[in-house]
This record gives sequence, structure tokens and C-alpha cells, in this order.
Amino acid sequence: MVSVFSRTGIGLFVSGLLFSVSGVVAAQDGVPVNRAQIVAVFPHDPEAFTEGLFYQDGYLFESTGRVGHSEIRKEALETGKMIAQTSLPDGYFGEGIVAWRNRLVTLTWRSERGFLWSFPGLKMLGNFRYKGEGWGLTHDDSSLIMSDGSPCLKRLDPVTLRVLSRICVKAAGVPVSRLNELEYIHGEIWANIWMTPEIARIDPVTGEVKSWIDLTGLAEKVNSFDPDAVANGIAYDRKRDRIFVTGKYWPHLYQIKINDFKN
Repeated sequence: MVSVFSRTGIGLFVSGLLFSVSGVVAAQDGVPVNRAQIVAVFPHDPEAFTEGLFYQDGYLFESTGRVGHSEIRKEALETGKMIAQTSLPDGYFGEGIVAWRNRLVTLTWRSERGFLWSFPGLKMLGNFRYKGEGWGLTHDDSSLIMSDGSPCLKRLDPVTLRVLSRICVKAAGVPVSRLNELEYIHGEIWANIWMTPEIARIDPVTGEVKSWIDLTGLAEKVNSFDPDAVANGIAYDRKRDRIFVTGKYWPHLYQIKINDFKN
């Protein structure tokens, strides 16, 4: 899948089919597209190459990428101030991040190795192996959910990290690849689509995309000409029902709402 840019908006090739995701019209497959509306704006480190994000116990937890710059961070939402941080070992490109009870699980991009950390202490406890690339992580009530850039998400045992099953994502029957950062919200899997301003709302049972969320307006506010400065990072405050999004090198984190979504 490749992204294509034009003066009329952004198009997304999904396994050879072009879907309009301009936010003005629905995709040609009939899957609705909704624009994200900004509720509040918070500071975000413009040097953070955001790969993973979640919100818990009043703080944001973020993983950043790039070899030599990959970190795990605990941050204050209102100020963006870093409360604690730790670096990945040399030579690793940080990716997805998720908390399960008193343990933090992180992925790396192409090294086929993940790391285990104490939570919220951020002290390394060990590492584990997996096949393929590591992209995003989230969890539901019983399993971790991992993306690897392919159309199929993996469900992992949260203790052994063994693959339990796969969820293959489709939009009207067409596979959707480049599923990146993940968040579990109101019984749905939300996934950034890499190199686009789109989030897919995915049914975790069928894998069907229920709708696209268009972040184009937010990307325009960032006004960055860096091709890597794409939307990536979704966090959910379960206690207050708040949804946050950001991107790589974005100077802001946005609380958003969606018209047809209760939040």
C-alpha cells in the first residue's frame, strides 16, 4: 500500500484500490469517513518520533523511535513535561508500547525483539522474541493486540506473549495494510494507517473497518514539510472517556471527538 498526494486531498491505496479519504466524501467502498473535531490542545515534544502512546493513571506513556533516540517516556498531559524516561539498548528502533498489570511491553521495528519493563517504574526486566516486524500494541480485557505492518493483527497471550490468533483487517472485503499505532476504545481497535492522516475503526471480531477517522485538519495545523511527520499515536482516558491523538514530530497532542461516536 502506498499513499498518494494530490491538490484535492489524500488518497489511500489499499491492496490496489484507491479510497478517497479527503473527509469530504465517503470511501468508494461505502465505509463512512468522519472528520476529527478538536476538543482541547496540549503540548507535545516536537522532537519526539512517536511510535506508541497510551494514557493511564493520569499520565501519558510514549515510546519513540529512531536508532540511538528510542525512549520510553512518562509525561504530564497538561504541560507535556517529562516525568520519567528510559532509553532502549543501543541499536534498537523503538515501536509499540502497552501496559499489562505491573509490566510494560515494548516492540522494536526490525530486530524481532521486544523488551519487558516494570510499570510504572520503567526498569528493564527482560526481553522476548517474535517473528517479523514490530509496529503497534494495545490490549483488550484478555489479550495484547499487535500490528506488524501487514493487514493482520496478532492477539498475544499477555503473560507468555505467544500468538493466540489473528485478526485480518478489511474494508468492504479488501485487505488494509500498514496498520500502525493501536488503541482499544469502546470495544473497537483503532489503528493509525502509516503515512496517511487516517485512523481505522476496526471490529475486533470480524476485522471489518467500521469507519475511517480523518485527521487531515490536525495535520494541516502542524504545517510540517517533513515527510516523516505523520499522524501516529492514539491514547484513551477510560475514566473520563477522552481520546487523544498526535504524530511524529508534532508540537501538539489533540483531544478529539467524532460526530457518530459517543465520547
